[in-house]
Amino acid sequence: MIVTLYGLVAVSFMMAMYALEHVHRRFVLAFAVGCLLSSGYGFLSGAWPFGIVEAIWAVIAVRRFRAERKPTLADTEATSSEHSPDAALSDGASVTNHSHTGPRSDTDPEFSERGDRGHRGRRGAKGGVARRGLPVSRGKRLVLLSLFTFLVMIAVGSFMGHHHADPSGTGTGSVTDFLTANGADASVKDVPVSQVGVNQLANEAGHLRVSINFTWLLMTGYLVLFMQVGFAFLVTGLTRAKNAGHMMMMNVAAFAVAFVAYYACGFAFHFGGVAPVANLGGVARLDGIWPHGNAGLLGLRGFFLQSHGTYDVGVLALFLFQVVFMETAGYIIIGAIAERISFAGFLLAELAMGAVIYPVYGNWVWGGGFLAHLGSSMHWGHGSVDFAGSGVVHATGGWAALALAVILGPRIGKFNKDGTPNAFPGHNLGYVVVGTMILLFGWMGFNPGSTLGATDLRISVVAVNTLLSACFGFIVAMAYTNSAWGKPDISMACNGMLAGLVAITAPCAFVAPWAASVIGIVAGLLVCFGVWFFDHVAHVDDPCGAISVHGVNGAWGVLSVGLFADGTYGDKWNGINGTVKGLFYGDAGQLLAQAAHVVLGFIWAFGITYLIFTIGKQFIRIRVSPQVELEGLDMAEFGAVCYPDFVLAQSAMNPGHAPASAWTDEPPSRTSAPPESVPAGDGSPGGGGV
Repeated sequence: MIVTLYGLVAVSFMMAMYALEHVHRRFVLAFAVGCLLSSGYGFLSGAWPFGIVEAIWAVIAVRRFRAERKPTLADTEATSSEHSPDAALSDGASVTNHSHTGPRSDTDPEFSERGDRGHRGRRGAKGGVARRGLPVSRGKRLVLLSLFTFLVMIAVGSFMGHHHADPSGTGTGSVTDFLTANGADASVKDVPVSQVGVNQLANEAGHLRVSINFTWLLMTGYLVLFMQVGFAFLVTGLTRAKNAGHMMMMNVAAFAVAFVAYYACGFAFHFGGVAPVANLGGVARLDGIWPHGNAGLLGLRGFFLQSHGTYDVGVLALFLFQVVFMETAGYIIIGAIAERISFAGFLLAELAMGAVIYPVYGNWVWGGGFLAHLGSSMHWGHGSVDFAGSGVVHATGGWAALALAVILGPRIGKFNKDGTPNAFPGHNLGYVVVGTMILLFGWMGFNPGSTLGATDLRISVVAVNTLLSACFGFIVAMAYTNSAWGKPDISMACNGMLAGLVAITAPCAFVAPWAASVIGIVAGLLVCFGVWFFDHVAHVDDPCGAISVHGVNGAWGVLSVGLFADGTYGDKWNGINGTVKGLFYGDAGQLLAQAAHVVLGFIWAFGITYLIFTIGKQFIRIRVSPQVELEGLDMAEFGAVCYPDFVLAQSAMNPGHAPASAWTDEPPSRTSAPPESVPAGDGSPGGGGV
């Protein structure tokens, strides 16, 4: 019925448009009759708003019909006299301009100027001819009639709304849908009371469960992928304008290069022996690990997502979620090696991260390796527990970044002769804040998604704990910098938020909200002290504080599981009966397993990265030349600058080269006057932080 009513409305609309554009009585009459019929149908069918509207259209059409009667003899004579030469002369018009015979068209200038006067003289309101009134364009008529008809359709739809089939959703998804999906005859209304029927029902329930988990896993994976944008903004804002293009290019190149490496072999090394994963249907093909038993070191299935039958929907869903985690570890190193690493050296770092550094250690904790089985082999709690990757992802990236920063050495002018550091302010604090907020948003996929399925209702605890720790980390870092320097430091406060996120990533599913708050408070303090330590004691140049945020607080997050896990979650984690408990809840062995995770994680990530680059620098140049570093890496590495309106003074004279003084053995002190920024055209200061 509703379709019929909508159809009649549309027909009446078209008839109305036709009638308004044509004055022929037959069309006006046809429109009036159609409206009357539609009105009657509306009242009879119960759609009284529709009937009222159509009745109004009918009245309008009848009035138009009566007004459009044939003109009388008096009307004809009046019209003829109006267009006669004498009438034209009496009005002061030029005879020459109207010497032609025949009636004047509506486009005639004189006719247009006379406007309504001629129409009123030709068809008076009471003389039986339509009144003209104010002129309305066809476009306005179309808009008004369209709007009016649209409102009519809304009214009709709301009137018929009580006839909707299932607006609350309570009747959708019943036994009928199950029977239809399994090919049952339409006459069958109940599941057969037999083993076959029960099996069919169980299969359908299992399929739906895995489907829900797939959807959750993929959507949260997309959120983690979006974190790449946050990292790009963050590290670019924390560094100087002359290197902004290089920073952005490293972020996008990290994704592509590390992705391919992980696809080729990293995923197989990481999860080649992880099966079964119940939430994803088992992924039974990922069943190879070397060596076997509790001493696993390396996965053996899933090379190129093809070997040993791993071309499988469950395997590929797991791959998508895990590859963006690996990418996160790859982005972390960018912050510590910024403004001095060559692009070739950076590509080597990303290949190593995607193929070896991250996946091998990830196998030890997440892929069925020996650290995961410390509960069985050493009776240390549930073995190493790391829910979403404080250690596997963040600490691995942080310690690899530390090794690279040590090998590369500090930026020119970072440290004075006495070892005191000089600050190199970032060029865009707005980027820093935006990047931090994007990362916070992406973390809502990072941590809750690590349940590997929406059917695990612990996701609510995970999400709330994540936000609590982040906020407390921000507040503490902000308060600390305000206490130390008299004003809150924007970049350090943002790093405090990130530190809280990193620290809660491992324990987020195992701790209560109060413990998440404590973890965030400690993280906010650790990041401030960590930045001070690497600047003033270790003399490691970390432009973005990546080592303190991810390395130090990644380790703290792993240890916090061994302290605060409250025994409300994690039954049969790593194959151990019972829930995960920390030291404060009676299981000291869990803290030992977490400590082993931290120590071995540092040895592996720092050691293998240092080894790879010690060998690699014998074949490629991993650091740019001093003159390139002084001018900025954008032009030298990519032939273009991120901010072309602002260039260095020496670059304007000799692009791509520094003055000869840059080749001196003694690096210039930061206390000396830096090269001035020269605006390219508008005279405003440029190259913030250059």
